[in-house]
Amino acid sequence: MSTTELLIKSLEFARVRTLGLLDSIEKESDPQAVLSWRPGSGRAHIGWQVIHLAITEEIFATERLAPQKQAHWEEIWPRFRGGSTPDDDVPSIAAIRGVLSGAREHLLDTLRTIGDDRFDEIPAALRERKLTVRDVFFVLAWHEAHHQGQAHLTYNLYKASR
Repeated sequence: MSTTELLIKSLEFARVRTLGLLDSIEKESDPQAVLSWRPGSGRAHIGWQVIHLAITEEIFATERLAPQKQAHWEEIWPRFRGGSTPDDDVPSIAAIRGVLSGAREHLLDTLRTIGDDRFDEIPAALRERKLTVRDVFFVLAWHEAHHQGQAHLTYNLYKASR
């Protein structure tokens, strides 16, 4: 197994937890209320946390690693990319799952074309940050764990508030 494939497995490991969280929320009597609940004023809701994962992966799959590829969901990038402020228009679980699935597929297509021999390369879009392709794999794995953890905590706070 190549190092690329091994690192992709770590992304898959984290995704199972994210999808499990959505499975749990889907079983709630009002899943949309859970997705839109905020732990405090101005804080991100679960819907933002999870779709932010997907949009970030789409941005890496296209703009940052393969700018020649067609990007998807660009109309919602400003709402969910890093640095955005969560609004009150919370996507449904079905919409979130669709973007998570599609963006992951695009990301894996891009990562598999890069390969192990390019780990030390710094993509043009990441020069300012000095991030190599290897760093991208690490950032993506950390990013999902980070936001899935925030979403999971928010879900636990939601349940405790009831």
